[in-house]
Amino acid sequence: MVGIGYRKDFSKEFLNSEVLKPDFVEVAPENWIGIGGFWKQQLQKVAEKYPLYTHGLSLSIGSPDELDVDFVKQVKKFLDENNVVLYSEHLSFTKAENAHTYDLLPIPFTKKAIDNVVSKIQQAQDILKRKLILENASYYTTLAQEMSEPEFINEIISRSGCEMLLDVNNVYVNSFNHKYDAKEFISKMPLEKVKYIHMAGHLQLSDKLIIDTHGEAIIDPVYQLLEYTLIELNRNVPVLLERDFNIPQLSELQSEINAIRKIKSNVLKPVTHAN
Repeated sequence: MVGIGYRKDFSKEFLNSEVLKPDFVEVAPENWIGIGGFWKQQLQKVAEKYPLYTHGLSLSIGSPDELDVDFVKQVKKFLDENNVVLYSEHLSFTKAENAHTYDLLPIPFTKKAIDNVVSKIQQAQDILKRKLILENASYYTTLAQEMSEPEFINEIISRSGCEMLLDVNNVYVNSFNHKYDAKEFISKMPLEKVKYIHMAGHLQLSDKLIIDTHGEAIIDPVYQLLEYTLIELNRNVPVLLERDFNIPQLSELQSEINAIRKIKSNVLKPVTHAN
């Protein structure tokens, strides 16, 4: 399965065209909770046609603040009412002491941060009545570090019982910016816990900096890293194409979906043995 992030920018064309043919769609629940009228009807039409995945932006699981229980309950209601397949979020934080940054900030790779995150994941899962799926985040600076990022991620997932959304583009961006081996990083992830994968484009500003924009086409090295990831996984998982702005023609998005499908097919095709 290969999906697309559903955007209001192309909603009308998407529902009335046969150009873009994903296997599922993904939305940010915050953008749809409490929405009525026309846009509620549009989402219902999409959900009738495609399996609906969600990828949140505001859970702020790494914040030092307490979990926003009321918000989690709103998310649960949305998930239940719309028959959502899964709910994923970012392993990052967006607010502290009621100050909202509207950005995804890195969590310090420390034991104290792990204790905080694990506690809140378990609390959220108790409310949601489903496993939380957390994405490895892109970041441009590191905070306090007592361990490596793979060690940090593995311990959180192991202790909390949550699952993982593996963002291949984020791994590529971070490996470029922080000068580490992307394939080695992938190999150190808890691959047995990976529920699905994200793919996206980015913007290279210089020979030292890449920005994770979700506003450009996917480049060949990221496709190659996806191929490596699927080989390492050795099983079929859904892959989502993210495009948040600078939306091209739907035919261009479909070309990227086709490229991902081709990689999946080549990696996962059954092996035939000669007699």
